[in-house]
Amino acid sequence: MMLRVVGQAALAASLCAVLGVGCEPAKSAPPAVIKPAIDPRGPREVAIVAGGCFWGMEKVMREAPGVVSIEVGYAGGKSTTASYEAVSGGDTGHAESVRIVFDPHQISYEDLLLHWYFRGHDPTTVNRQNNDVGTQYRSEIFATSEAQRDTAERVKARVDKSGKWRRPIVTRIEPATTWVRAEDYHQDYLIKHPDGYNDHWLRDFDF
Repeated sequence: MMLRVVGQAALAASLCAVLGVGCEPAKSAPPAVIKPAIDPRGPREVAIVAGGCFWGMEKVMREAPGVVSIEVGYAGGKSTTASYEAVSGGDTGHAESVRIVFDPHQISYEDLLLHWYFRGHDPTTVNRQNNDVGTQYRSEIFATSEAQRDTAERVKARVDKSGKWRRPIVTRIEPATTWVRAEDYHQDYLIKHPDGYNDHWLRDFDF
């Protein structure tokens, strides 16, 4: 990811500045949300989402209230084993994804998708997120239950109808199947490397 995109990002930024077309400007994150303390005895639910490089997606979703734990990995492929090198080839069917354990008493699955997921990445580009290109960077929600799938479909329709993204929403919604935790060096990457590659941020608009 870093090896491919750092040079491309610099080139893209230069082209955007000169041509003024086709690029979505990066913005600093909004002020941190005040989050209530996690109730250790509270209920737990799992959400799995994909939306480009999992380093940035993890950073965005971590800031949502009610998040108990979060990790990055590979979802959607047929194999129960995967590695970054294999997934980067784009042939395994996996997507770089984030698995979020949250307290539904503090944030609903609907709000997690609506106010964080669909604002934290561009859901209008097929198999692409900014400079990262390939099926492993697709926008997808992996529902862990029928209730989640129904909610995800409803939220997607609401986001699409809002017109805030100006282009049709292409996010896929499928049942969660395989989950493979990514290598340790990918976990909490932007905490370990604050200046590391990141093309995710919460947009100013909401739905």
